[in-house]
Amino acid sequence: MNTVATDVFGEAALGPVTLRNRVIKAATFEARTPGGAVTDDLIEFHRALAAGGVGMTTLAYCAVSPEGRTERDQILMTPEAVDGLQRLTDAVHAEGAAVCAQLGHAGPVANARSNGLPAVSPSRLFSPLGMASSRRPDVDDLARIVADHATAAAVAAASGFDAVELHFGHNYLVSSFFSPLLNRRRDGYGGNLANRARLAREIAVAVRAAVGNHVAVIAKLNMEDGFPGGLRIEDGLQIGRWLQDDGALDALELTVGSSLLNPMYYFRGRAPRAEFAGVFPRPLSWLLATVGRGFLREYPYKELYLLDLARQFRSELTIPLILLGGITNRRSMDLAMKEGFDFVAVARALLRDPGLVRRVDADPESRSLCTHCNRCMVTIFDRTRCVLRPTAAIEPLSSGGDLLDVEPLS
Repeated sequence: MNTVATDVFGEAALGPVTLRNRVIKAATFEARTPGGAVTDDLIEFHRALAAGGVGMTTLAYCAVSPEGRTERDQILMTPEAVDGLQRLTDAVHAEGAAVCAQLGHAGPVANARSNGLPAVSPSRLFSPLGMASSRRPDVDDLARIVADHATAAAVAAASGFDAVELHFGHNYLVSSFFSPLLNRRRDGYGGNLANRARLAREIAVAVRAAVGNHVAVIAKLNMEDGFPGGLRIEDGLQIGRWLQDDGALDALELTVGSSLLNPMYYFRGRAPRAEFAGVFPRPLSWLLATVGRGFLREYPYKELYLLDLARQFRSELTIPLILLGGITNRRSMDLAMKEGFDFVAVARALLRDPGLVRRVDADPESRSLCTHCNRCMVTIFDRTRCVLRPTAAIEPLSSGGDLLDVEPLS
């Protein structure tokens, strides 16, 4: 642990990029890209976060391959996307913040029915989302996907992004290769941990080669999956060591959980089962209504809820680390710095209040308005947002009082 804590609101180097502070808006799919287009609504979403004081905001779920989109309205990182993306990065830069593009391949999380293309996963499995079995990619497919990540990173660089984040978490494609339960291959990409980590390492090296030293390269890495047979913490640590020692990354953002098998493990708090059942068509709505308690399990919310796991990475790795999970006030930000983390990432609290960072900087006792109800999770199928009114009273941390006026939006 550091004896002198770093100032979370001081300037910080992230690889080749200097951020005005150490608070990063974590990736949350914005659902503001109909037809995969960059819209004024999307630009305003990130401009507001930049104006609200974050050091860097993250554009979420930029697909590297057509079959790797979560659904057909996701941005596909091709040269045709540059003009729209450049408008977004210009708007964020005008507010003094940096901007990152999260690059990923959804793998088994992709909606094959929406994409009109089979989802891919390390081994074949049935996806209730697309009501179809995924396809097992061969070595040539994987080489193409590695190249697609490099191309996507080059597109991001050409569009003015300061950083790219490689999505190696939540059992998206790369993360699913880590999992012994999901990866039953017997070739060079399956079996032992080194083989299961091979795809991640190849992608990181290819992306670094594509962007050189002009763009920061981050990986969002699962520490553990949170279900039996999934990635364990000790294996997550080893993958982190390999990625660090390969020298292609500037930082790791630490996460947990599975969009396939245990999504609440990385959200924590109330599980909005009824709300999800209400937006999915049958048979998914029926499945959620009958077995939703097993899929959307509830884990108590607390401040810094990933800190205990992340400490193990901090004690064994030297690469800069980004801590997320329950960081909504100055107290938790300062503790993360004291524990030796280099940056903090915030998501839900910034959906509730895009100006939170500027407010906390001005008044350390300022309190987040987020109630951790997790009803924002359901809005990713429409237009990602907080469903509570933005006029809730702000009370100091020391008061211990309840927030006022937090009724749902009509």
